[in-house]
Amino acid sequence: MLKLDFGKFFIVEVEKLIRLIKLPVPPIRSTTHTFIFLTDGEAVMTIGSETYTIYKNECLVVPAGQVYSFNNVDQNHGYLCNFHNDFIIGKFGKNELLKDFEFLRVWGNPRIHLDKQTAKFVRRLLKRILLAYSENGLANLDIIQSYFIAMLCEVNRVYKPVSVSTKTNAVSITNRFRELLVDRIRTNHRVTDYASELNITPNHLNKAVRAITGKSPTKWIDEAIVLEAKVLLYQSTLSISEIAAEVGLFDSSYFSRLFKKYEGVTPIAFRKMIEMS
Repeated sequence: MLKLDFGKFFIVEVEKLIRLIKLPVPPIRSTTHTFIFLTDGEAVMTIGSETYTIYKNECLVVPAGQVYSFNNVDQNHGYLCNFHNDFIIGKFGKNELLKDFEFLRVWGNPRIHLDKQTAKFVRRLLKRILLAYSENGLANLDIIQSYFIAMLCEVNRVYKPVSVSTKTNAVSITNRFRELLVDRIRTNHRVTDYASELNITPNHLNKAVRAITGKSPTKWIDEAIVLEAKVLLYQSTLSISEIAAEVGLFDSSYFSRLFKKYEGVTPIAFRKMIEMS
C-alpha cells in the first residue's frame, strides 16, 4: 500500500491499514502529520493527554511533534493520510499556507466535524488522491499535492478552534507555551523557564494558561513529562533511572512518584504491564 517516499506522504484506506497494525499501538511521537477522515463507523485515539472519538464525516488530526496512541480495533471506513510539512510546501504551496491550518499545530483542535456538503467534497478529493497515489505514488506529485491542499482548505473552512475566548492575548500566550512544551520538555520543567522564554512573569503565564485551558502550567509540564516517559518505557530498554534522566529528572525516586501520581502505577509496574500485553 505504501510507495517510495512514504516518509513524505502516503494515503491508505483505514479499514485496510488496521489489518496490518499490531494493537495496541503504544504512545509514540509523530514526526509527521496524520489526518484521518471517516466515511463510516468510529475511531478512538489518545492524542497528548486527551482521548478523542470521531464518527462518520469527522476528521482527526495528529500534528507533527504530538504523542498519540490507540488500543481498539474500531469498525470503520475512511482514509488516513500521513504527510510531512515539506509535502505542503512546493509548486502549489508556501510556508504561509501552513500557518493557515491551525489544526496542524500542537495546540489546535484535533477533532473536526464536517457538514454534509463539505464531507462530500472531502470524500471525493481523498478518493481521487488515493487513486493517483495507488497508480504511481508520488510520480503523480502535482495532482496529489494540488488535490490535497484543496482538501485541507475545505476542512479549514469548517474548522472550529478549541478556544472561543475573547482573551486573545491569553490564547496567544497559551498556544506559544504549548508549542514550547513539545520542544523543551526534556530540559525545562519550571514555569519560570517558560515565562522567561515568553518574556512575561510566571504569574502572568499561570493566569493565561489557567484561563484558557482550566489547567495550570505546572500540570501541563507534569503531564508532558509523564507522556514523554511513557514513550520511552514502550520504545526503549533504558532502565527507570535512565528514563528519568532522559526526561530531565535526575532524582529517580521523585520521577517514580510523579509517574504514579498521574498513571496510578509506578514506572516499574507500568513496564511489567507492557511486557505482559
